[in-house]
Amino acid sequence: MAFTWLLPMVAAQVSVTPVSKMNEGWWKERHERCVEVTRKGDFQVAFLGDSITQGWEGEAKTTWASEFGEFQPANFGFSGDRTEHVLWRLENGEIVSANPKLIVIMIGTNNIGHGSSNAAQTAQGVRKIVEVLKAKTTSKILLLGIFPRGREANDPMRLAVADATNRYKDVADGKRVVFQDIGGMYIRQGGTLRTTLMPDLLHLSAGGYELWAKAIKPTMKAMLGR
Repeated sequence: MAFTWLLPMVAAQVSVTPVSKMNEGWWKERHERCVEVTRKGDFQVAFLGDSITQGWEGEAKTTWASEFGEFQPANFGFSGDRTEHVLWRLENGEIVSANPKLIVIMIGTNNIGHGSSNAAQTAQGVRKIVEVLKAKTTSKILLLGIFPRGREANDPMRLAVADATNRYKDVADGKRVVFQDIGGMYIRQGGTLRTTLMPDLLHLSAGGYELWAKAIKPTMKAMLGR
């Protein structure tokens, strides 16, 4: 006789389980705008992520226009989002139906920072996002390493995001999915974070965004055949 009641209930890992934040007014409004942007489909490149991606709309908007304007970009970054929120957004009207030529992904730091996922689980969430986009679009994907965080090289958050990046980077095939890790540019020799580029040890300054743009633009152009 099998005593199934003795077996523990195992919940699906949150990082790969779509989760909505529609109870938050600003998030709901932004999602609805992004669904409308998707419906119109007048963009070629989608930037997908959290507050670090959303931040292109702040003091970095001049760099966004000058460096990426030729690509007709659209911003799908949501402050505070984790992989599970991105998965929900993809299931509910964002990006997929527009089938852009390229999707640039930067996600995962909030999984670690929130404490909802460890490095391995965060990597699973990133892999799931890539899997969904590969299955539902023909878009090329530029998958970025998670930016470093924390002042020192041995900061637990720094180590965790680096571990997560290392665990998902092999999802790239170098053709349809390209991996690029530019995080080292934000670190001084010796391992401390360059605070002129990341003043709060996580988010980017205008100079930090400029560095990001110049680092990935050649890769984007190559992936778009330009």
